[in-house]
Amino acid sequence: MSTARYELYKDSGVEWLGNVPSHWRVDRLKASIHTCRNGIWGEEALDDENDTPCVRVADFDRRRLRVELSEPTIRNVTEKERIGRVLRKGDLLLEKSGGGENQPVGCVVLYDDERPAVCSNFVARIVSATGQDSSYWRYVHAAAYAIRLTVGSINQTSGIQNLDQARYLNEYAVFPPLPEQQAIAAFLDRETGKIDALVEEQRRLIDLLKEKRQAVISQAVTKGQNPNVPMKESRVEWLGKVPAHWTPMPIRLAARLESGHTPSRSRPDWWVDCTVPWFTLADVWQIRSGGADVVYDTKEMVSELGLANSSARLLPKGTVMLSRTASVGFSAIMGVDMATTQDFANWVCGKALLPEFLLCVFRSMSGEFRRLMMGSTHNTIYMPDIQAFRFALPPVEEQRAIVAYVRQATDSFDALTSEAQRGVDLLLERRAALISAAVTGKIDVRSLATRTDTVAA
Repeated sequence: MSTARYELYKDSGVEWLGNVPSHWRVDRLKASIHTCRNGIWGEEALDDENDTPCVRVADFDRRRLRVELSEPTIRNVTEKERIGRVLRKGDLLLEKSGGGENQPVGCVVLYDDERPAVCSNFVARIVSATGQDSSYWRYVHAAAYAIRLTVGSINQTSGIQNLDQARYLNEYAVFPPLPEQQAIAAFLDRETGKIDALVEEQRRLIDLLKEKRQAVISQAVTKGQNPNVPMKESRVEWLGKVPAHWTPMPIRLAARLESGHTPSRSRPDWWVDCTVPWFTLADVWQIRSGGADVVYDTKEMVSELGLANSSARLLPKGTVMLSRTASVGFSAIMGVDMATTQDFANWVCGKALLPEFLLCVFRSMSGEFRRLMMGSTHNTIYMPDIQAFRFALPPVEEQRAIVAYVRQATDSFDALTSEAQRGVDLLLERRAALISAAVTGKIDVRSLATRTDTVAA
């Protein structure tokens, strides 16, 4: 169903607002605010009357523009410190510190919980001015955030983004009469809720496809492709029974294990006249979403790597790398001779083991990786545990057939996953466009606020 437009418009004089309904007021964001005060982190919980839930940026549901406080962080905040900081239902929360390149600081969400709480020092509590609807204003802030309006008010300090609150709140927005604010908020609550339900369906489908993809890999590298082949006990818990002609064994008997290493930057000779590709955890974050089997197999890709001096310990093309810390479980095959940091365990395969098959093995071991991870600050699998990894080795020709089958099957799952993700992306684009159109007056939703049919489709 199409939506109507207002009868009369005027030029707002503000680029991101464009033409707005003629009876709407154009003013600075700060005119919508009664108070805006930074939160407080308090002290460790003491199990006394001063213990209170503390909302962190991690509790922001950025898509639904609300606080998710199912597992609140409890902090000890004195009665004096709580003055002017206790959150009430209907308050807005402004992210003041944090963010990153793809997620700049400045997100605003609605506190719609009945429980009194405080917010952390990285967040500011906003109390809306009289005659302003908080739910409407969270959508205004969302529209501004979507076009990265906050970026111009960000100060960067040692890798952390800090929002200049005064500068941001000096930006312009439009102020409909209160009844229209409430109608717009009601309309967007309903229509974004419908879109969110569709998004969740697509994301459940994506999760199911990923589970099935993982199951295909695990089945292939532990049971093979012939369901009628005789089986035997492997005596390896994660493998269970394996084909009788396969050989259960430690991986180190079929591949040489090499630890990565990181030279000190205090030695300038490691970093001058650099010629050796150098793989680090930073490279994992750049390529992980692509699910690449072979990494940096072209000169253009190699140029993106950190480089070390030619005296670094080189590993041959075809080596299988496995991240054992931070990005535990990431695995890939080296497309060129390269070196890695000590965050990786690297396997140089012998003649009886195809690198592509070992890669499939590692991608079937997620449960085993979780079992072995240790560490208080970040998860790590230690080298003695990696040296003890066991698997079942099929004949080389069978390995080759399994790899071909897995590649074909996972390609099909990846195509379906990509299609579902495109659906999610389109829905989220539609959601953002609907919010922007409603809060800038490009559509008139006054008569639609209480409609039960779908207008967002």
